[in-house]
Amino acid sequence: MGGTVNTQDTRSLEKFAAPLGGEVELLELSYEGGVNLLRVRIRQGNRFTDLDLDQVTAAHWGTAMTAWAEAGT
Repeated sequence: MGGTVNTQDTRSLEKFAAPLGGEVELLELSYEGGVNLLRVRIRQGNRFTDLDLDQVTAAHWGTAMTAWAEAGT
């Protein structure tokens, strides 16, 4: 990508609790040159995982998660 993330270019979109004491936060990252990514931050206790997604991958993941959630109801 070639750009660097500046703290001013990171914006929290949503944060919510997950089962078993977890927490999920969605952040928008704006890189120099106009590249925007969605960061999914998953916290479980003292551990956390960051996953940066482009718009195509985020849409695919969202569709898959929605299908799974709707099938369980």
